[in-house]
Amino acid sequence: MKVTLFEAIVFGIIQGITEFLPVSSTAHIVITQLVFGYTFPGLAFEIYLHMASVLAVIMYFWKDLWSVIQGFFKFIIYRSKEDKVPFFFGVYILIATFITGVLGMLLSDFIADAMKTPALIAASLTVTGLALIFIERFHRLGNRDESSMNGLDAVIVGLGQTIAVIPGISRSGATLVASLLMGLNRDTAVRYSFLLAIPVILGSSVLALDEFSAEMLDYIGPFNLFISFIVCFFFSLLGIVWLINFLKKSKLIYFAIYCFIVAILVYTLIDPSTVMDV
Repeated sequence: MKVTLFEAIVFGIIQGITEFLPVSSTAHIVITQLVFGYTFPGLAFEIYLHMASVLAVIMYFWKDLWSVIQGFFKFIIYRSKEDKVPFFFGVYILIATFITGVLGMLLSDFIADAMKTPALIAASLTVTGLALIFIERFHRLGNRDESSMNGLDAVIVGLGQTIAVIPGISRSGATLVASLLMGLNRDTAVRYSFLLAIPVILGSSVLALDEFSAEMLDYIGPFNLFISFIVCFFFSLLGIVWLINFLKKSKLIYFAIYCFIVAILVYTLIDPSTVMDV
């Protein structure tokens, strides 16, 4: 059974809208596959949609990204004080990315198949929800910005991001919680989380180039792939804008409630035997 245009659009919407919300896009893609009963060849389609999401981040944060890149190399060449903060911010992005990349490769083979069951996805979503409640209700919000960041911040956030290889553990949620736990203010935590997504997603995509095949192209269809990419890009942008505006006036606890609801639905409504076909 090949993917229809409608289903390709649904996958694009799901990936785009959930990639940067603290609710785990991987879990939602797995759940969508279980609901539709699809088996995608390898991880190619998921990675393909991730590329649309990272393009949305690059377009939205291009000024911040350029500032970090420019400041990084200018500090190396000129050692000017005004470029010191963007230089070290870039270093902390690289440190967190390196930790995530190394540990992620070590864990990916085990996690890819062993943890895509309804019960474990529900448990992971519950953990995500509990972490969001903890950071919102029981941890005092810090006031540190990128000028006061250090290597330990990058290590902790990198470790938190690594946990997100488990379906149900949100990457954006893990990096936000880890950043806030280290005392960063909300604006810095959000900016750090979004910019971290760029090298992580690009890196994982490069490592998985061998996943792309004629089989995927035949299974989904060139036109459906194109449409799903465009849809995912649009909804990724929408998700970025909405999350940033939401966090300015609301709380993470609402995402926690959503994670609990989805966890209950996954555990009670999805037949565990269907995961054998995903």
